[in-house]
Amino acid sequence: MDMAVIELSRLQFALTALYHFLFVPLTLGLSFLLVIMESLYVMTNRPVWRQVTRFWAKLFGINFVLGVATGITMEFQFGTNWAYYSHYVGDIFGAPLAIEGLMAFFLEATFVGLMFFGWDKMSKQAHLFVTFMVALGSNLSALWILIANGWMQHPAGAVFNPETMRMEVADFGAVLFNPVAQAKFVHTVSAGYVTASVFVLGVSAWFLLKGKWMPLARRSFTVAAAFGLASSLSVVVLGDESGYALTDNQKMKLAAIEAMWHTEPAPAGFAAFGIPSNVDRETHYEVKVPYVLGLIATRSLTGEVTGITELVDQAKVKIGSGIIAYDAVETLKTDAGNPAARAAFEENKANLGYALLLKRFVADPRKADAAAVDKAAWSTVPNVPAMFWVFRAMAGLGFFFVAFFAAAFYFATRRQFGRRWFLRIALLIIPLPWIAAELGWILAEIGRQPWAIEGVLPTFLAASDLSVAQLWTTIAGFTLLYGTLAIVEVRLMLESIRKGPEPIAEPGDADGPAPAGGYAPIAAE
Repeated sequence: MDMAVIELSRLQFALTALYHFLFVPLTLGLSFLLVIMESLYVMTNRPVWRQVTRFWAKLFGINFVLGVATGITMEFQFGTNWAYYSHYVGDIFGAPLAIEGLMAFFLEATFVGLMFFGWDKMSKQAHLFVTFMVALGSNLSALWILIANGWMQHPAGAVFNPETMRMEVADFGAVLFNPVAQAKFVHTVSAGYVTASVFVLGVSAWFLLKGKWMPLARRSFTVAAAFGLASSLSVVVLGDESGYALTDNQKMKLAAIEAMWHTEPAPAGFAAFGIPSNVDRETHYEVKVPYVLGLIATRSLTGEVTGITELVDQAKVKIGSGIIAYDAVETLKTDAGNPAARAAFEENKANLGYALLLKRFVADPRKADAAAVDKAAWSTVPNVPAMFWVFRAMAGLGFFFVAFFAAAFYFATRRQFGRRWFLRIALLIIPLPWIAAELGWILAEIGRQPWAIEGVLPTFLAASDLSVAQLWTTIAGFTLLYGTLAIVEVRLMLESIRKGPEPIAEPGDADGPAPAGGYAPIAAE
């Protein structure tokens, strides 16, 4: 396979996935913020909360439509750009995606229409139930997609069938309750809640700075501050849980994130700073915090975090075992009843994927020499400098959001909505949670390389037989289309924000001169 085709196929999928993920976090978070806001309307029966809910629902709807449109494209790419991947693991990977479409997406799509057009056609309680079902559908959709993605990271519950030459489901429960998928789901959903909270708080800050729609702005600010604080804390805690999941299931990814080239005595230290080098295979100017990595990764003072070099040595052993499994499969193709080949396959089948890594260097893995084995083993190491710095940027943003929402919650509880410096910060940082979310996906997907399916199918074997010209044409087409959609979406969002909420007539909550006592648009600090 031409590696240019592989890299361009990866680039195209990365562009469409990262673009799609611009809409997903806001959908996840806004859906439950709408539930909170409408619950307050139902409990208090105050029209201002209806106004608040409907305003943010309008922005949710714009974002929801773009998310659906961009997500459908990705479904087709598995067949167009990754044909062998679809053939090899489609029986497992396709099941969660099918359930997502049949259960979660249709649930979400059915109730979203009722949510927008049912305000005056059903009771407040019934409409709140509809809004909750939209939120549930959005989060269930994320669950099934992340189960599929988690299986790519940790392929539990599946076996290779030498008769069909495909991976098949052996235990759907193991696929469903995959520990990597569970950690990814709760972490990703919490990140979506943070994204929506920053968005709501930032727009509310703009209203407060302009002195517009103050009742809506104050209430939205308060809800977003509380929800955002809880969500940002959960992101940090669940991120720690994700690190713990890597210890057992993706050791190479963990070692690359820490640029740990050699195993250290337990408990390992956390590299606060360093300059990793793929050429030298060491980290220069490293500054370590003792014990922290060992505590995070193993929850103990005695657990060991394996280094990159030692993991490469383990990969060499797995490659040797995989060659035996590969030879057995070739024998079983022509002599399905061969007992010796069947026994050899059963003993070594877990490492078959490691033999396939050799196909990048030799046509027949059984003819690989020591140099080819060494290259294949080192190919299991992802881009260490990228992993190292992407993780630290993402983690740094996570801790920043905790501090930011703690301050926002303090100001909201003290009814101090006139802190101009804080409102400006809230407005300026609106893009940051999207940056953090995109960094998280980059970390997850770069960290899995060279595997399309961890330990099972190398990425360079998964792609379709396409030409470089075809890929550049489609990349250009997607860039043009998605760029146009981005402009349309941003303009619609900005226009909706500029127009503000629908008017209401409620004594004490109508826009106009603010009463004294801290409710002025921007009071003196």
